[in-house]
Amino acid sequence: MNIRELLKNGPLILDGATGTNLQKMGMPMGVCPEQWIIENREVMQRLEREFIEAGSQVIYAPTFGANRMKLGEYHLENHVESMNKTLVQIAREVAGDRCLVAGDITMTGQMLAPVGNIDFDDMVDCYKEQAKAMEEAGVDLFVIETMMHIGEARAALLAVKEVSSLPVIVTMTVESSGRTMYGTSAAAALVTLESMGADAVGLNCSTGPDQMISLIRKMRDYATVPLVVKPNAGLPVLSGNETTYSMDKEDFALHMKALVEAGASIVGGCCGTTPEYIRCLRETVQGMDVFIPDKKSVRALTGERCLLQIPLDGPFKVIGERINPTGKKVLKEELKKGCYDSVQAMAVSQVENGAQILDINVGMSGIDEKQTMLQALNAVNEVVDVPLCIDSSDPEVVEAALRRYHGRALVNSVSCEKIKLEQLLPAVKKYGAMFIMLPLTDEGLPENFLQRRENLDRIMDKALKLGFEREDMVADGLVATLGANAGAGLDTLQTIRYCHDTLKIATVCGLSNISFGLPDRSYVNSIFLALAISRGLTMAIANPSQELLMRSAFAADLVMNKPEASLRYIENAASYKKESGEPGNTQGSDRSAVGADTKKTEPFSVKEVQREVMGDIYDDVIKGRKKMISQHIQGALDKGASPASILDESLIPAINQVGEYFNAKTYFLPQLMISAETMRKGVAVLEPLLQEDARSVGWTVVIATVEGDIHDIGKNLVAMMMKNYGFNVIDLGKDVPARQIIDAAKEHHADIIALSALMTTTMQRMRDVVNLARQEGIGAKIIIGGAVITQDYADEIGADGYSEDAVGAVALVRRLMENP
Repeated sequence: MNIRELLKNGPLILDGATGTNLQKMGMPMGVCPEQWIIENREVMQRLEREFIEAGSQVIYAPTFGANRMKLGEYHLENHVESMNKTLVQIAREVAGDRCLVAGDITMTGQMLAPVGNIDFDDMVDCYKEQAKAMEEAGVDLFVIETMMHIGEARAALLAVKEVSSLPVIVTMTVESSGRTMYGTSAAAALVTLESMGADAVGLNCSTGPDQMISLIRKMRDYATVPLVVKPNAGLPVLSGNETTYSMDKEDFALHMKALVEAGASIVGGCCGTTPEYIRCLRETVQGMDVFIPDKKSVRALTGERCLLQIPLDGPFKVIGERINPTGKKVLKEELKKGCYDSVQAMAVSQVENGAQILDINVGMSGIDEKQTMLQALNAVNEVVDVPLCIDSSDPEVVEAALRRYHGRALVNSVSCEKIKLEQLLPAVKKYGAMFIMLPLTDEGLPENFLQRRENLDRIMDKALKLGFEREDMVADGLVATLGANAGAGLDTLQTIRYCHDTLKIATVCGLSNISFGLPDRSYVNSIFLALAISRGLTMAIANPSQELLMRSAFAADLVMNKPEASLRYIENAASYKKESGEPGNTQGSDRSAVGADTKKTEPFSVKEVQREVMGDIYDDVIKGRKKMISQHIQGALDKGASPASILDESLIPAINQVGEYFNAKTYFLPQLMISAETMRKGVAVLEPLLQEDARSVGWTVVIATVEGDIHDIGKNLVAMMMKNYGFNVIDLGKDVPARQIIDAAKEHHADIIALSALMTTTMQRMRDVVNLARQEGIGAKIIIGGAVITQDYADEIGADGYSEDAVGAVALVRRLMENP
């Protein structure tokens, strides 16, 4: 089956909501939906039949949460195969030959390491188990939906593709910012997933169709596959004890028409959409012309929180070369110890100085290179938001890194060597990466331009046969030293021009070799770079801290009249004239913030020699250096710092700064959680000492996810942040009845009751808690939060406050308790 063929007659119509409709049809809260459907199959089949009659050409099998990790919430983890096969059969019986059946896959409810505790391959295996059962049961295609984390979406996509050749649709769910809660933009997710082989990519849930239009327009620019939308019927609205949605079927259909005009070609509905919504949708969009991308690839790299387009004649780009242990004694010693402080410092410094991609190479003796590479990737991703270039001579190391990297990476490099062509190139294709073509063979370096061209043509021919496109390739001009070969520079320049003008592919080179052994190397490097840019050089692997080199690159772009080159040149020139000498970094350490407000407080109440150690503690929290904080706190204590001063003057200011980054959308959930966990480890060291000082641990908070809701990622983060601020947190877990919450509040004399809900079907249980608390005279303030919760809802049910995130929840508690 080819999805593109299905679009020739207009938009492909999907079905509507399952959960909200089943709730209306009698499914109680708190049960395992998949188990309830099996026991009440006639209800599910009635709903599916209504969707087909309304015009759905694809219905989703009710396998949404039937993976091992999700089913484990109900102690059904050993029934994955039988449940998935039964659930597919339920849909298959109704569909017959009238429509297609999609195997439906969603989040596990667990978080991938290093933020969470689940190994990537364990998550892949979890999804493979589910996908294999669904294919055996006879699904026509797969849908991976409502994904919040690009890493988990990648795991699910890999799992499906490793067990099946059926088409796969992937849809992410984003917040009002246009990014997932982990910080991935819709466009970045699209590039990552389509490059890995997804047959269609898009958005579902979270918002109504009106809020998806601008996102689809942005995604269209990067699309090589059809775009999918399956929005909610607007925003949830509580009417009495019933949750409704703000958009009626006519408004929904009109906005869906606008989405089709914007570029969506596969359309359906999520929460709140009934068969009547789908009927109105079909009648409104049927026969419309749809956007079917004609390009087969896009020259762009992504990370978890970034997207970098690389136009053939666009601005010149620098790949930072510094993260490489060759010739760096300190870095070698740190890597052997499993320390990545220098790696992170080099990453931040290079990005501050203009690098837009970072090359990661950890090749050296005395280490497990594969494990070290994976740890280095995690360390770099914690502190900068640029795409990464995976650099290793070992194909197994490269493949391991590509498998775990939550984006579309660049691989450095694929040569004509047999092992690279036969082992590495297929792995690059599997994981959707771009790659650098290095024109050398098993026999060695090419002697001249003609051999370079022959070798590049050979790699390209092999790549094209594997399904790569020219946009996926970057040719290395292979710079040799002028000291050994006076014509080396001319050969490289000729190679660059051939690749740019004839092959129409991007180019790269390493600059430092050109001047090896010569005096005043920086002048040779900068002149050669300018000449290479004039021949069409796209990017170079270089040290961005070299001022002459970087300024030459900006000047060359200016002379070449590249888009917005004049503005970039002026901004770059101005950056070198700043009195500080360095551009700012919104993600790195800001040690000046530690005790900076000297009008209000002294920097520290300890000796000056302690300042550096206290600053290290601050940096640990900002950068999420979990391994270092205990050591640094002990060092501060050994130098005479009091536990209270460490908490008040390093830890609290640091987590406050992280909160500001998070609110400004400079940090996202992964960085927030890593910083919060780092602070938690620091507080754990200080807590016994603080108790000895009879320091108050703050207010008591009873926190829970309400009955019927088994989602707890957000609740766990709120609990962690509150503990970091010294609150006494009683975490009751998830799916907690109102009576249990109120009893715990009484037992622990709670000052605050904090409630979380992710689903519209469970948010009403918050009202139950509020009502029971008021009936029994509980004086605790009640605050609520979660993806579907709003301030209006908090006001309606009589809650004392609402917060949209963990940072806001801490501030809300303080405000309520300090200003009752």
